[in-house]
Amino acid sequence: MAEILHEGNIWHLRNRWISYALCELPGGVVAHLYAGPRLNNLNPVGLLRRANLKAEDFSVQECALDRLAQEYPSFGLGDMREGALTVVAPDGSRAVDLRLEKAEVLDEKPALSGLPATRGEGCAALRLTLEDAHTGLVAELNYAIYDDCPAIVRSARLVNKGDAPLTVERAYSLCLDLPDDDWELITLSGSWARERTPYRRPLTPGFQGVSSQRGASSLQTSPFMALVRRGTDEQRGEAMGLSLIYSGNFIARAEDTPTGGARLLMGINDRDFTWRLESGDAFQTPEAALVISNEGIGGMSRGFHRLWENHLLPRRWMGVDRPVLLNSWEAAYFDFDEDKLVSIAKAAADAGASLFVMDDGWFGHRDDDTTSLGDWQTDTRKLPHGLKALGDRVRALGIQFGIWMEPEMVSPDSDLFRAHPDWCLHIPGREAITARHQLTLDLGRADVQEFVYESVANTLKESGAAYLKWDMNRNFSNIGSAALPAERQGETAHRYMLGLYAVTDWLTRDFPDVLFEGCASGGGRFDAGMLYYVPQFWCSDDTDALQRCEIQYGTTLAFPPSTMGCHVSAVPNHQTARVTPMDARFAVAMGGSFGYELDPRKLSDEEREALRTQVAFAEKTQQIRLYGDFYRLLSPFEGNDTAWMSVAPDRSEAIFTFVRAWAIPNTMPPMVKLRGLDPARRYEIAELGEVYGGDELMNAGLCLPMEVNGAGDAWSALYTLKAVNE
Repeated sequence: MAEILHEGNIWHLRNRWISYALCELPGGVVAHLYAGPRLNNLNPVGLLRRANLKAEDFSVQECALDRLAQEYPSFGLGDMREGALTVVAPDGSRAVDLRLEKAEVLDEKPALSGLPATRGEGCAALRLTLEDAHTGLVAELNYAIYDDCPAIVRSARLVNKGDAPLTVERAYSLCLDLPDDDWELITLSGSWARERTPYRRPLTPGFQGVSSQRGASSLQTSPFMALVRRGTDEQRGEAMGLSLIYSGNFIARAEDTPTGGARLLMGINDRDFTWRLESGDAFQTPEAALVISNEGIGGMSRGFHRLWENHLLPRRWMGVDRPVLLNSWEAAYFDFDEDKLVSIAKAAADAGASLFVMDDGWFGHRDDDTTSLGDWQTDTRKLPHGLKALGDRVRALGIQFGIWMEPEMVSPDSDLFRAHPDWCLHIPGREAITARHQLTLDLGRADVQEFVYESVANTLKESGAAYLKWDMNRNFSNIGSAALPAERQGETAHRYMLGLYAVTDWLTRDFPDVLFEGCASGGGRFDAGMLYYVPQFWCSDDTDALQRCEIQYGTTLAFPPSTMGCHVSAVPNHQTARVTPMDARFAVAMGGSFGYELDPRKLSDEEREALRTQVAFAEKTQQIRLYGDFYRLLSPFEGNDTAWMSVAPDRSEAIFTFVRAWAIPNTMPPMVKLRGLDPARRYEIAELGEVYGGDELMNAGLCLPMEVNGAGDAWSALYTLKAVNE
């Protein structure tokens, strides 16, 4: 069980895996003591000695704060490193001197006002209240440690208890000072169709990390970073992962300090950010999660998976089987009518799929991507009988109906824009900059929030849809709001996120049984913030099997398989023009929430029969594939082969996947060491009709029956393992 030990001036948060400790020094400065594997006892003397300090005679005047490990530091009063907080006082100064006023072990973890956050069940919670006596600024630092995973979550709430307004210029969610810099940094970066590629490099003097100022966590970066010791791999070594539960502009940075330590900072990106705090006002930072592993990068990932699955994702979808869907986009694009969609849905139903999704092009007069966003009325040229009639015809086939929307956007060629040009983000007097022929609605406005809610709610009611794909296809530009005065324009981007969260919370509460899937040009807003509201996200627009090996591998560093939308698409692939075997496309798509992105009417009889077999397998194996313990075995970034497996919590069953990208002649068959099995049990591999010991599979490995001269490019194996009694 998680617990918080309090002895004197020390607070020690711990569970069965990890410890996190901090202390109050004389005068009220809060120092960080330790974050790492569980400690039974803690003596702060040696930890403070690292900074040439003694707790009993600590004095801000007599010591250099930039040598001290701190919980929530600011710049300007002796600490020369980057700080977590910058606030402009009425006198124009930016120095903040926070001293501890109160510490409370809470009965329950408080919710965060207006923001997604981990839930309060199964954890121990601590709140520290610090105050700057000069300005009246109060900072409430909230911590929670969970019973069932090696995770700490943190956030800060700022309150202006002074008489004059304050301006917040930086309010990060987390600072973590480490006593040494002998670490390597892992971040996730990429672009459209190449999201979340892991990059690993040693810490060097100065600043390293990732950030976004695009209005979304973005295709280019992810609000995640990890520090690992040199030599740490998937199974062995120390790893610390940090993830921000936020979907907008963020920063995640590591500073290798001159004294040989490392400072980690994570929070809202302070570029183009300000927040005016009137007397009595409060500002809440997003929550950040810290996962600590002594079992390598894989252990860190499984820690994040358990944290998100058990404490963040929507309760309605926790551990629930997902429908096997077929999406119309690559089957029809904008070229469809009612009869064509129904015929595609019928072919999907015949293959065993349980959900048909109509993608873009059903509203306004939208025959391409240049018009009609915001005009969420059915295009009667294509659907003369409306959404309800189409939904009813699809449901009559024995399959559910789903629909696509892009509610946050508006086309300049739309009735909505002509009626409300001030509803989009814009800077008066400057030319509007479009991307994908569209502008972004200002979701910081209450009237825009109400319009978006009504548009989506009316669409769901009319169509009876059981699923909504929520897309977002452009980042911010012309960042300004007609609803805010000049001194508050720096609040625009964050107010947008608060508005988006408010609308999605409203919709998911009012339509609890609708499966919402997030999308942002693919994986452009795949983050823990959105996953609080939607249980899965379209992993990438790139459905090529070999590219998806890389994209899905990187994504699982921070997110569980259940959150990844993964589909089998047609060949040649629409993004890479590559032709890969159906078996490989299926094996890779089994790595997440499964579906199809093709026109089943165009498949051969043999391929349609293969779809029936695939759907049956996908449905039968969902619980293990989506919710089992996940192990990455071979990295596509380190060689020609990719492999992973998911293991049932009781280790009675497992699903193993292998993909070889390019055929190599005259080589030995691959031998892969499995993980997560019970070494004392024996496992039957159904597809091979062979039985092996768990210890044998993990230590000697499994030899895959590949021909010596190769079996062609994109050769794959997908095996089910089940413990047998002998």
